[in-house]
Amino acid sequence: MNRVLAIARKEFIHITRDRRLLATILLMPLIQLFLFSYALSFNVKNIPTAVLDQDNSTYSRQYVSALQQSDYFTVNRDLSSMSQVNGVFAQNQANVVVVLSPTFGSDIAAGRLGAVQLLIDGSDPNTAQVAQGYAAALSAVFGGRVAISRAQAKGVSTSGAAGITPSIRTWYNPEGRSANYFIPGLIVILLTTVTIQQTALTLVREKENGTYEQLVVSPIRRIELMVGKIAPWALIGALEVIIVSAIGIFVFQIPFRGSVLLFALGSLLYVICTLGLGLIVSARASSVETANQLSALLAVLPGFMLSGFIFPIANLPIVLQAVSYIFPTRYFMVITRTIFLKGGSFAVLWPQFAALAVFAVAIIVLAAASYRERA
Repeated sequence: MNRVLAIARKEFIHITRDRRLLATILLMPLIQLFLFSYALSFNVKNIPTAVLDQDNSTYSRQYVSALQQSDYFTVNRDLSSMSQVNGVFAQNQANVVVVLSPTFGSDIAAGRLGAVQLLIDGSDPNTAQVAQGYAAALSAVFGGRVAISRAQAKGVSTSGAAGITPSIRTWYNPEGRSANYFIPGLIVILLTTVTIQQTALTLVREKENGTYEQLVVSPIRRIELMVGKIAPWALIGALEVIIVSAIGIFVFQIPFRGSVLLFALGSLLYVICTLGLGLIVSARASSVETANQLSALLAVLPGFMLSGFIFPIANLPIVLQAVSYIFPTRYFMVITRTIFLKGGSFAVLWPQFAALAVFAVAIIVLAAASYRERA
């Protein structure tokens, strides 16, 4: 233990003396947290919208007014002909063009369906799909209001009309805040980046400086050297989890509904996995540049693409869904979001914990075998 503590103390001294490294470790994750939290959002509002009203009737103006009063569409241009539509889309002046037919008002007054054409810029598929859904729902609501007002104008009572009144209640995130979904996932991403990349570099630097051989021939065992080298980064990873979680809870008002001890256990298992991956990279990398590239590949690709952080895993191709099972990030992402948002217990999350435990043992064994081969 004394030898392990000596190596860990040496590593702490190297870390604290390198101010740029400290800034990278402590400040960059916080900057990324705020950037991702404010920039990433599934909430689509204020969609730039142009209107081509070929009718200019009372009903057409009411329809345009309903668009303007919603939070989803911002009518910023009035067109005079269909020939302007292509230019509006090409110059990114609008994502949606609403075209009202010349007979829109007369058709509604006669009890027929009013023709509305929605032209949507599909270069942004997410905004296009959301805009289509919003416009369809808004048109349905507007049509229902018009039908009721016409019936009441004729003296027909609509109070006894049959219909469906849905009662909708959203669990866990009733406000629909994207930050509630992203910030627990960011804990996983930031922890992955710091632990894998920095652990991958620490022993490679010793090799490049020529001091690794001195450590190997010293009375220190290889396992003691490995533990002493990664111990500071394990503590830094724990500090990152605490800081990012505290900012998420107290600054962004993210709910934490689960067990702190259960979350700490999941974080510990995941840190062991990522530190082991960093050790494997450092064992195989011949230079700092190679270690940087390999660690970035292991940290970024599984974290962003194969963990469910942004894209639901169920929406991925079958091959990528199968590949995602070999990365621990997938399991810790589920643990973090479930504990934060749903208050999930061990009875719910035991498959993820079991997977992380298996990965932790397998990765550490593989890392030790890699160092024996390289020694």
